[in-house]
Amino acid sequence: MTDPPASPPASPMTGPPAVRPAGAPSRPPGAIRVVLADDAVLIREAIAGLLRRNDFEVVAQVGDPTSLVDAVATARPDLAVVDIRMPPDHRTEGLDAAVALRRDHPQIGVLLLSQYLESHHLPALFGGSARGVGYLLKERVTGPAGFVEALRRVAAGGCALDPDVVALMLRNRRRTDPLATLSEREHEVLALMAEGRSNRAISERMFITHKTVEAHVRSIFTRLDLPPEPDNHRRVLAVLTYLRAQR
Repeated sequence: MTDPPASPPASPMTGPPAVRPAGAPSRPPGAIRVVLADDAVLIREAIAGLLRRNDFEVVAQVGDPTSLVDAVATARPDLAVVDIRMPPDHRTEGLDAAVALRRDHPQIGVLLLSQYLESHHLPALFGGSARGVGYLLKERVTGPAGFVEALRRVAAGGCALDPDVVALMLRNRRRTDPLATLSEREHEVLALMAEGRSNRAISERMFITHKTVEAHVRSIFTRLDLPPEPDNHRRVLAVLTYLRAQR
């Protein structure tokens, strides 16, 4: 019996499939698709790298508001992360573009990531809905995990606000606002809700029981006269009422 012929040596042209280079963009199934807008290239690239390592898909990176609007219209992402001050004047061009995105693409989450606090523009940003909106201050982002969690929350239709943003809006609240009926403790709970915290996270932050937080939340719903709907929706309405009261 003769031995079968030996297999020919592998050719360099027919070797194993090429391995994706380290750092190359990947597209995990169901990944959140993101457009990044910041004129600081190093910051933009750092955020893009962090998102890719956490299974986001960065579909576009831009450095000016016009390119942002165009990229969102073309790529139809799930989320836009936007710096407030961009060319040409570095004032509120990014914020103005974010307001336009909220108006023209309400299904897309928008998160402002900036070192500047522009509270007087918040009503225009939130418009008629608090769904899918965030505002974080760069120097106060606690770390990569917290930032990524905030992005996922906003992309899913929730909200994420820096505590400084919430505190400033609370200080500017008018006496005749609809929140006047809330107790001091309920104000604290609602402010934490506006930051996007869950009931469990609120209980840990305020050192009270989970049942006590639930009682405060139910009382907030009642005092704000919110319609009987699923709690998740009423939670968004409560936050929206809170934000509208800052005008």
